[in-house]
Amino acid sequence: AVSARQTDYAPYFYDNGPSSTNGNMALFSISEDTEVGTQLYILNGTDPEGDAVWFGLTFEKGTREYLRVDPKSGNITLIQELDREKQGEILAFVSITDGRNKVVETIRVFVTDANDEQPEFQNLPFTVDVPEDTAAGSSIYRVQAEDKDMGSGGSVNYYLLGTTTTRFTMDGHSGVLRIKPGETLDYETTATHFVIVVAKDGGGQYKGKHQVLTSTATITINVLDAQDTPPAFVGTPYFGYVYEVSLPGSEISTVFAKDGDEGNPNPIHYSITNGNEGVFTINSTSGCISLTAYPVTLRNELYEIQVKATELGPSEELLDYYTMTVVTVRVVDLNNHPPTFYGENGPQSQFEVTMYEHPPEGEILRGLKITVNDSDQGANAKFKLRLVGPGRVLRVVPQTVLNEAQVTVIVEDSAAIDYEKGKSLTYKLLAVEIDTPERFSATADIVIHLLDTNDNTPRFTSEYYIARIPENSPGGSNIVSVTANDPDSGLWGEVKYSIYGSRYDLFLIHPSSGIIYTQAWAILDAEVKSKYNFYVKAEDTEGKYSLAEVFVTVLDINDHAPEFDDSLVERTMVIGAPVKVEAIDADAGSPNNIIEYSIMQAEPDNIFDINAETGEIKLKSYIKSMEIVQNITKQKDCRWSLVVQARDRGSPSFSTTAVVNIDITEATQINGPMADFLLQSRDNPMKALGMVAGVIGILVGVTVLISTATFLRNTKSNRIMPARRIVIRRRPPRDRKPWTFNVPFRGSGNDSSNKFIVGDQEAGSVNVNLNNKGGPRCSRSKPKPTPPRAPCLPPPSCPPPSSNPRPSERPRHWAAVPTVSGGLTCTGSRSSSQSREINISSDTSRIPVSSALVSELKMRLEQKIIESNSSYY
Repeated sequence: AVSARQTDYAPYFYDNGPSSTNGNMALFSISEDTEVGTQLYILNGTDPEGDAVWFGLTFEKGTREYLRVDPKSGNITLIQELDREKQGEILAFVSITDGRNKVVETIRVFVTDANDEQPEFQNLPFTVDVPEDTAAGSSIYRVQAEDKDMGSGGSVNYYLLGTTTTRFTMDGHSGVLRIKPGETLDYETTATHFVIVVAKDGGGQYKGKHQVLTSTATITINVLDAQDTPPAFVGTPYFGYVYEVSLPGSEISTVFAKDGDEGNPNPIHYSITNGNEGVFTINSTSGCISLTAYPVTLRNELYEIQVKATELGPSEELLDYYTMTVVTVRVVDLNNHPPTFYGENGPQSQFEVTMYEHPPEGEILRGLKITVNDSDQGANAKFKLRLVGPGRVLRVVPQTVLNEAQVTVIVEDSAAIDYEKGKSLTYKLLAVEIDTPERFSATADIVIHLLDTNDNTPRFTSEYYIARIPENSPGGSNIVSVTANDPDSGLWGEVKYSIYGSRYDLFLIHPSSGIIYTQAWAILDAEVKSKYNFYVKAEDTEGKYSLAEVFVTVLDINDHAPEFDDSLVERTMVIGAPVKVEAIDADAGSPNNIIEYSIMQAEPDNIFDINAETGEIKLKSYIKSMEIVQNITKQKDCRWSLVVQARDRGSPSFSTTAVVNIDITEATQINGPMADFLLQSRDNPMKALGMVAGVIGILVGVTVLISTATFLRNTKSNRIMPARRIVIRRRPPRDRKPWTFNVPFRGSGNDSSNKFIVGDQEAGSVNVNLNNKGGPRCSRSKPKPTPPRAPCLPPPSCPPPSSNPRPSERPRHWAAVPTVSGGLTCTGSRSSSQSREINISSDTSRIPVSSALVSELKMRLEQKIIESNSSYY
């Protein structure tokens, strides 16, 4: 056991030299900018017996621990930031042990420098006082900055920012501040200068990069004033005034000068060098100029006094620094008299004049005798005149006065001087001094009394008057009152009225009051004339006048009852189509001439309806065939009587009645637009004829267009083809057929007389079938849509008899319609209701029809009538 202990040797570190990265860490150095956590070194050693070893790293108690070691691997790591400027060397203890023996060695780790410190200026702040007369190029201050880094990073150079704008320069190595060559300082221009100095180190590595650090500081340079500037007067130019009331010793003006060297100014001494002429003196200390004589002894109106300001030295001696100025003294009159207005008898504050209105523009108001005066002299007697009142009506001359002037008032606006606007005008005449501090003024009233002239024309209150008067008003009734105003006074303002123009024979106007009334014999009738218009004239005593238009409307009174053409009206009704009665009310306006129709009595009752507005009479809607009619009454002739009343809507209302005899018939309806047109025009055959004429005219026009086109085509081809020749052969007279109006027929075969159609303007189409094997039936076809109406032709010349024809009424005609029970006659001819003959009326006879057709038609109609009569019995 003793021999074993003698062979147990202690472990030891390898010593690989200062440049190695492993061993005993002897003479090891590290840069201060090394990152925390960096592996710096590896402790390395061995045990002679080959046992495993462990490593340790400790620091003295109380010191900062910068390193840490891994016991097994010996890796040493940086655990805190380094700062060479604070600690340039790290003292530590490293150890190696094999578990039994432990070896400890002291190490010193050197911290090397990195450029991480910027220069720092010393003795801040930098302030320097420099006299303004310091010579150019002189050194005035030295700055110093220190850099804690080593090597180039610790060297410092200096320079100024913005040297092109300053008066200074700096030595880069020493930091000495100098005034630039050729530059001077001036306290009076700039009393303080501020320059910025930059301290820059020499640069060095920091964390693998080269960096240069700088610092800046401001140098405040206070320029000290030197006695190099003469004094200067303040408040020039100087003026003084001597007034008529001034006394010897009165202050005229005060001058003030100060030393141009404001830093340490010298006191100023004042003196008069020229121009006082023994009448002015100056206080040498205060600069106050005073009068030494009475104003009446002054021979000049204007004095120019030269005053000298000189600097005093410390011993009250006069220095060579001085300046001169001129004080202008004016001898003036005292402004103690305001302007004054004078009339013919002395001072006056109100002036009056009487004149006619609207004087010519440019005329002088000669009735005004005004003089204005100011007793002062010079500028104190200068003042301005102006009129205060309605603008641009009058003008005063002159506008600027010196001492005294005659005042003239001139008319500028003639229209504004109007008696009707005001019987007098009042103005203020104002005189105000111009250049004096007191601005004395005076006023006078100008009152203009106006005389009236006849300068106005009577004017109506309206350009037109509207009047309404009932037609039953008696003669002498008032219609309307017109009014015209003439603002002139006296006789010139009196207005006389008269009626002027045409269409006024029924009316009169009161010459003074303007009341318009009807003539005593005048009878107004709205049906004859309902509108009148004329002019009224308003005239003054000198013939000036104006006109206004009067519109008179005669109001309609319900004084006419409706009237039928005849008290007995004959109508033929086809079942399904209405017939129309018409009455006329001679009243002029609505509602007096608006008629309402009603059935007063009917035999039998409850068969017919009437349109209250149009007068159309039609069967009840349930009566659609002749069989229904036969079931209602035992009469076989289908002829019924109605009493129709026509009543107007006036107040009071008037009415009249007429007996309407209606023949009811039934016919087979023809379809088509032509049938509708013929039914619509059955009461006006000339309308149908006009339609035919229109169609013929259209055909002729089309033929002319075709012929013209053919002719132009042949002319263009420049030849006539034989095939285009047209040969017209005249038909022998015996072959010529007269123009006929062919009645449209319906049917088949060669029997052209089977059916015929007659158009009715109001009732629609009527078909009379002569081939029906049954008895005669009165039927009304359903109305078809009304085709376009042809232009109306003049009514047939069959005027109805009238006992009281009116000029305003037009004759009404009723076109005959062939029926079973009546002949084709005008409404005006009274035909017997019992007649069974078929006659061709004068209206129908105007349509040429073949005699054979008429004969055949007559024969067939008679046959059907006989068969119908026999069937009823």
